[in-house]
Amino acid sequence: MPLYLSPSVLTSHARGIRYSEIDSQTVHMEESMKGLELTNQGGIEKFKGKAEEDEISDQSPIEEVALTVPTTDNPTSPVLTFRTWVLGMICCVLLAFLNQFFGYRDFPLSITSVSAQIAVLPVGRFMAATLPTTMYRFPGTNWHFTLNPGPFNMKEHVLITIFASAGSSGVYAVNIVTIVKGFYKRSINPLAAWLLIVSTQMLGFGWAGIFRKLLVESAYMWWPSNLVQVSIFRALHEHDKRPKGGLTRMQFFMIVLICSFSYYIIPNFFFGTISTVSILCYIWKNSVTMQQIGSGTNGLGILSFGLDWATVASFLGSPLATPWFAIANVLVGFFFIVYVLTPIVYWNNVYDAKTFPIISSGVFLKTGDNYNTSQLLTSQFTFDEASYNYYGKLHLSAFFASTYGVGFGALSATVSHVLFFHGKDIWHQTKAALTDIKMDVHTRLMKQNYKSVPQYWFIITLALMIAISIGACEGFGRQLQLPYWGVLLACAIAFTFTLPVGIIQATTNQQPGLNIITEYIIGYLYPGRPLANVSFKTYGYIAMVQALAFLQDFKLGHYMKIPPRSMFIVQLVGTLVAATVYFGTAWWLLETVENICDASVEGNIWTCPGDTVFFNASIIWGVVGPKRIFGKLGLYGKQNWFFLGGALAPAVVWLLTKQFPNVKFLKNINMPILIGATGNMPPARAIDYIMWGSAGFIFNYIIFNRHKKWWSRHNYILSGALDAGVAFLAVLCYFCLQLEGIDNVDWWGGPASEDHCDIATCPTAPGIEIDGCP
Repeated sequence: MPLYLSPSVLTSHARGIRYSEIDSQTVHMEESMKGLELTNQGGIEKFKGKAEEDEISDQSPIEEVALTVPTTDNPTSPVLTFRTWVLGMICCVLLAFLNQFFGYRDFPLSITSVSAQIAVLPVGRFMAATLPTTMYRFPGTNWHFTLNPGPFNMKEHVLITIFASAGSSGVYAVNIVTIVKGFYKRSINPLAAWLLIVSTQMLGFGWAGIFRKLLVESAYMWWPSNLVQVSIFRALHEHDKRPKGGLTRMQFFMIVLICSFSYYIIPNFFFGTISTVSILCYIWKNSVTMQQIGSGTNGLGILSFGLDWATVASFLGSPLATPWFAIANVLVGFFFIVYVLTPIVYWNNVYDAKTFPIISSGVFLKTGDNYNTSQLLTSQFTFDEASYNYYGKLHLSAFFASTYGVGFGALSATVSHVLFFHGKDIWHQTKAALTDIKMDVHTRLMKQNYKSVPQYWFIITLALMIAISIGACEGFGRQLQLPYWGVLLACAIAFTFTLPVGIIQATTNQQPGLNIITEYIIGYLYPGRPLANVSFKTYGYIAMVQALAFLQDFKLGHYMKIPPRSMFIVQLVGTLVAATVYFGTAWWLLETVENICDASVEGNIWTCPGDTVFFNASIIWGVVGPKRIFGKLGLYGKQNWFFLGGALAPAVVWLLTKQFPNVKFLKNINMPILIGATGNMPPARAIDYIMWGSAGFIFNYIIFNRHKKWWSRHNYILSGALDAGVAFLAVLCYFCLQLEGIDNVDWWGGPASEDHCDIATCPTAPGIEIDGCP
């Protein structure tokens, strides 16, 4: 299972404080006072003699941040050192190559930046102990450098990990190259392909520069997943005295990491069934209906559970890094969509739902058989309408049809929610951007100690990438099929949604996606052209995703006092290098591996499983088009009403908060998250949501409220250690076992994806016959 970890990780040395000796909240206050003293030295604002309430107001208004992030800085720490460049570039290149290489295989492996984050620490310290400290000067200039500026410090470690995250985060546009060469069996100009990949990855710098004041400097935009990495870095670098009867944070981290590493061999190799235990399937072995209700992988997951951290965190990220109110919104939305909406649609046989599996991402004929999408394309790479009319319309499962509807609703709800709940703040902050706004301690330290990135750096990058994008699409014989107006429209969509989606992600750790709406728009405007559709989707969706990734990194740098210009340079170089390595690796494999991406060849391990989904999407949205699915020529036009419902839902909640201002839970209702709760299904499954929500409830509600001291010291370290242990064991198993053809122990409990609900995907409509179904 792929395990997602936030790539950005940063922290800074706390001066003279041993966290094990005193209560964490007291630590926070002492650190904060030191941070205020630092700002006094710079003359930004004098705090001596201020009232106590004024001092407190300077702290982060987010309790999790106040308990986790240090408020001190040492601006003399070296940052862009020889060690940073060498180790960072090695990690970036290595992770990019490995992730692309293994991504094409039958069992893809995703190696996250946390592996490099931990592995690079002893290497950095070894370099600090052995490299010469000689200072080298450039003749005739004031420039000088040294291979070894002193002890390996936290800021170097942070930037190395940013490099690594660029290599581990994947390059979405490589999917386009893969489907052209591996699935459609056509050629594409390599320069056009490289320009497409680079431009889609780097467009986001422009949006990040435009919105950084609102999404980075604001204390209320706190990007929850960053706190996991902050805690890991502090555990790795800071020295704290072991409390009586307790553990230092580093000891706690290592113990959990070893336990997680050791335990994961059980679900990953020996006893994969414990990843998904579906109780009802063991009781009713021959009942399709009961297995549909009880299956955790292909059903509703009632009374199912998993004993595997990968089940908890693979698709939704670590619940320990997500605030409880966001978890609660996701769980409410999940419950409504999976346990109310989907059963109503299915058991009332809406859209002939009983003819198909209750939960499936596949497309079907009206007979219940899988749809052969290869029938729909002409030799000219366009839609074959005659074949489609003869073959029949596309049909979706009850859940998949519902998911598209709520996806539409989540998109409109995102815009509506931000306008109602944040519109006034955005307007005031936009006006204040031209003046001096009130700053918390982190913003004060950053402005005092470091030069900001000039706005024109972002503007130049943005203009250059737009020009390259248009050149890649309009040039080279228009192989990508997308005209210049399509590029500009995609950029407009990415720009429009970066702020509202950014606000939601920065406060809830959830990111509503634009992939559906971009496919929808270009599918109507420019139908019958699969490459135009996927190129438009990539420019409109990934430009926003990249912008939010850059903003998240900037926020972490903001928390941990990394010079903004150093962050910008590392992000820019890392993104360019990673995109090139991903492209080069993909092109090499597509040119040299026989039968690559052909699952019909027996024994072929190069089946490109992730790209298969991307290929099917290009057929559904780019060839058939939304008009024949959600328009007047399709079966699912009623799903468009979700757009209106999604737009109205935040307005209703906003009115309720105004009518009942003392009802606290109303303020925590986030309709974009609630409506779009199942946006990760598939590939996420019911069991993933159940276990993710359960872990989040235990740690971020019960423990946070009842054992806050333990939570503030251990919660994020626990999350990072569990993730790291799973990642390291997965890599070890892959290289030592799977590459030798040994996937797992061959017995009843062996397969990791097996929940023993063999007939959960069977239809229940009378007269429908599917192989393997009763």
